[in-house]
Amino acid sequence: MVKPLDGVRVLELASIGPVPFCGLVLSDMGADVVRIDRATDVALADPSRAPGTVLDRGRRSIAVDLKSDAGVDVVLRLVEDADVLVEGYRPGVAERLGIGPHACRARNPRLVYGRLTGWGRTGPLADRAGHDIDYIALAGALSAFGRAGGPPTPPMNVLGDFGGGGLLLAYGIACALVQTGRTGEGQVVDAAMVDGAALLMAPFYAARQIGFWSDERGTNMLDTGSPYYDTYECADGRWVAVGAIEPQFYAQLLDGLELTADDVPDRDDRTRWDDLRAVFATRFKAKTRDEWAQLFASRDACVTPILTLAEAPHHAHNTTRGTFVERDGVVHPAPAPRFGDGAEPLTIDRPPCYAGQHTDEILREAGYDAAAIERLGRVGAVRQHPA
Repeated sequence: MVKPLDGVRVLELASIGPVPFCGLVLSDMGADVVRIDRATDVALADPSRAPGTVLDRGRRSIAVDLKSDAGVDVVLRLVEDADVLVEGYRPGVAERLGIGPHACRARNPRLVYGRLTGWGRTGPLADRAGHDIDYIALAGALSAFGRAGGPPTPPMNVLGDFGGGGLLLAYGIACALVQTGRTGEGQVVDAAMVDGAALLMAPFYAARQIGFWSDERGTNMLDTGSPYYDTYECADGRWVAVGAIEPQFYAQLLDGLELTADDVPDRDDRTRWDDLRAVFATRFKAKTRDEWAQLFASRDACVTPILTLAEAPHHAHNTTRGTFVERDGVVHPAPAPRFGDGAEPLTIDRPPCYAGQHTDEILREAGYDAAAIERLGRVGAVRQHPA
């Protein structure tokens, strides 16, 4: 099938974490993504390890020295034929390099210039360093993760970097492309991880303001406060997840545990939640995780096995649906979402790349002849990986 972003050309200025994730999801949707790596990274690239770098899939790489005038000119020349440029530098860095939005859009007024920062481009923290944990802390999100009486617990770096960062930027770029299609004018997309993390917390800000959510973490329905929305250890030391919120699902949970409503404390009495949790914990300890998974497979109790990263690709539901795919012996999460009546996952059209892998190829496409490519390489403005 034709992918939604087929024909869209994207330049991704190499960065870490959320920017590559943005490039990945854009390429999954059909965009032709060219990553502009640092020339110095070519010496560090290991082609033998490239197939395993899932985050690098779906694009080509050109290695450029952005500190040289000739290197900057290469980027600006690539911009002339691009639809999108993505960068994740601190505020002002792209401008100092000569590849900020004004310089790029002077070459291509239709360009969508996507910028991703942690703190945003304005505000007292705009120039400060930070990581996911800092952005979600300031957004109010981190305070909500953790068990009652325990410290705030970072949910890895999924919320700030990837959900509130890379995915938000990809969404903003898609919106800007629609606008450009209508107006003929490009746009600057300013995505900040602190903004994105705050946006993802919108339902909980709403719940708090209507009295449904407490700032005391681990005491609410959806944050391990309630015993019917929690995790339980099984006889083999592995775990199951329970999300039996609605009464009909809760009834199925009790039935699977061979309990009746009369056997357990009232689930609506918050003062008895710890007592109810203790009953569930004892029951779940009686069987292995997979025994519980099999028992609950035919019940709408919202009980599932908690799978590791090694196990998840092999679960029957995931294999049937194609949630994971294999390429060159490496397991990848499949592109998502899906399109069309058949709802088949999109293909991964390019394997992961490594720095400088496609430098000469990309230069030829941009109109450089062999002599010009040789000259750029000789002065160090670009580098082609020798592999």
